[in-house]
Amino acid sequence: MLELDLQIASKTDAPSEARFRLWCELGLRQRSADSELTIRLVDEAEGRELNHTWRHKNYATNVLSFPADVPDDMLDIPLLGDLVICVPVVNREAAEQGKPVDAHWAHMVIHGCLHLLGYDHIDDEEAEEMEALERTLLEELGYPDPYADDESADLPHSDTPSKDHE
Repeated sequence: MLELDLQIASKTDAPSEARFRLWCELGLRQRSADSELTIRLVDEAEGRELNHTWRHKNYATNVLSFPADVPDDMLDIPLLGDLVICVPVVNREAAEQGKPVDAHWAHMVIHGCLHLLGYDHIDDEEAEEMEALERTLLEELGYPDPYADDESADLPHSDTPSKDHE
């Protein structure tokens, strides 16, 4: 079972809670245990502030993933972490890249959920594994390959702040 806390801090266009739930359930499907996560939808000012605080980058990014820092002896608890999604950035990227906005939103949510499960794209091998899973999941929804126009596919689509930051 998925417990989703959707926090809407941005008044711009965003998908429905039902869509977020569908995408999260798909992205977390490989996890057999119950899952809890928060998705916070933010504007560019909050997105920039969080990206600056956690990654020392002074711009709003599409998705930030904050995996729960859970001690090893408690890894079976349902809390996975938080996703912060910058609504105007995701909508603008979809338009600039000529992608259906719903497909881009699905990609960002699934990508963020995979980060919460421990997937990453720091090196090429990890990126290939993560992107292959994203393609498979998005195809199940009837969406096109999000990397089709990006032969290098080396640009991160969300960022996970290091757990070393306080």
